[in-house]
Amino acid sequence: MSWRSSLEVCDIETGRTHVVLRSDRLIEAPNWHPDGWFLVNGEGRLWRADANGLTAIETGSAERCNNDHGFLPDGRIVFSAHDGTGAGMHVFGPDGLTTLPQPRPSWWHGAHGQHLAYACVRGGDRVVRIAVHDGKTETVLTDWAGHHDGPDFSACGNWIWFNSDATGHAQIWRMRLDGTDAAPVFRDERVNWFPHPSPCGGHVIYLSYPPGTLGHPRDLDVSIWRMAPDGSGRRKLFDLFGGQGSINVPCWSPDGRAFAFMRYAPETDQ
Repeated sequence: MSWRSSLEVCDIETGRTHVVLRSDRLIEAPNWHPDGWFLVNGEGRLWRADANGLTAIETGSAERCNNDHGFLPDGRIVFSAHDGTGAGMHVFGPDGLTTLPQPRPSWWHGAHGQHLAYACVRGGDRVVRIAVHDGKTETVLTDWAGHHDGPDFSACGNWIWFNSDATGHAQIWRMRLDGTDAAPVFRDERVNWFPHPSPCGGHVIYLSYPPGTLGHPRDLDVSIWRMAPDGSGRRKLFDLFGGQGSINVPCWSPDGRAFAFMRYAPETDQ
């Protein structure tokens, strides 16, 4: 096998997938730009990906970029990168690089209007929590026990979807923008991460690991599922070899008809 990473697109209605790009690099977490290209990360950098290949994106002094990245409503790139003080959030656009003032570590996951949603560690412990920032103030929303991660906004912006292991292992939850009404949308034996509501408001996809999986590792047999926003109609779309890097961040097409994901080949098969 001559590739490590396969950037693919799935039609949400038919479930059919097709390959956009295959690369011998380990690349992760595709975001879908309105112009039809994809933002990915790999080797500590951000890349523009399309059928013609990969093009490095300049991020100024911000290095060691991870798979927490995407686009703001105004089209600028927002991403997290590591340095000696932990993961910080940055914005890159026509005016250059801006480092956001939120405390570290902070891992960006979603944006709606003026609000950012991100995972973070606050209060001196190592518990991952979810916070939102409205452009002025940070509000930590998940102040109860558990690892809470992967926040993404509903199409209307009134709900934040996320995964939490507060009930024993990672399940798909949602809560209102102010943190109220937080609850799992369903419960099953699988370990479920990274819910992403569609821009059209009709679907939610998520990544599902086998029972007993710890964290969200890469290079496992996993699956991507879809459901309605009320948790009904859950069904598996397809299986894949993946996990970490497959759908960490918002990955829907602007019209909500398709989403992008990464499929991986085992390193031993290259």
